[in-house]
Amino acid sequence: MTELQRPQLVLPENRKKLLLHSCCAPCSGEVMEAITASGIDYAIYFYNPNIHPDREYEIRKNENIRFAEKHNIAFIDADYDRDNWFERVKGLENEPERGERCTVCFDMRFERTALHAHENGFDTISSSLGISRWKDMNQINGCGERAAARYSGLIYWTYNWRKGGGSARMIEISKREAFYQQEYCGCVYSLRDTNRYRRSQGRERIKIGVKYYGQEDSGEV
Repeated sequence: MTELQRPQLVLPENRKKLLLHSCCAPCSGEVMEAITASGIDYAIYFYNPNIHPDREYEIRKNENIRFAEKHNIAFIDADYDRDNWFERVKGLENEPERGERCTVCFDMRFERTALHAHENGFDTISSSLGISRWKDMNQINGCGERAAARYSGLIYWTYNWRKGGGSARMIEISKREAFYQQEYCGCVYSLRDTNRYRRSQGRERIKIGVKYYGQEDSGEV
């Protein structure tokens, strides 16, 4: 599917201004281009205190800033707030991916997104997280709707970014832009578990900051 075949997007309920929570450049690339092509007024909100270690966080953030600047999209760099994240997920260190720890993590990130939207004139929030096939869209949407419900007049847009070729274009854009290709979800526990699995398969541990899309055939993030 080419860019010209993208669906024309419209915010629900005649909404006017979107605050898009972004987790990384690869996941948000297609989402940002689709929203921009549809003429929707929006800004990027980068709040991801789960990402570990610091170097991984800075690489992911700077890749997202680079792409936002290319498209002249406002980029809001929120606090890292890592200590608060560890406090929120205490006791959930051994939960699996898509488990309760992820719910708490999404809740935290979307609550801050919703607060910023409420305080700064945005009537809609959404996230690029759901475009990845590794994520549970129902889990993400539930967290987003719960966060938006805290504020009168604010909604969470549950648009399925995977449909209509969105997932395929995500990979195409990532290769075109030579985005950094993270190899785990982001938190220290997903890094731990991914490395455990890789060792069980006779593979090397993840090396931070070395893999980029386009260097070789890459799968979906």
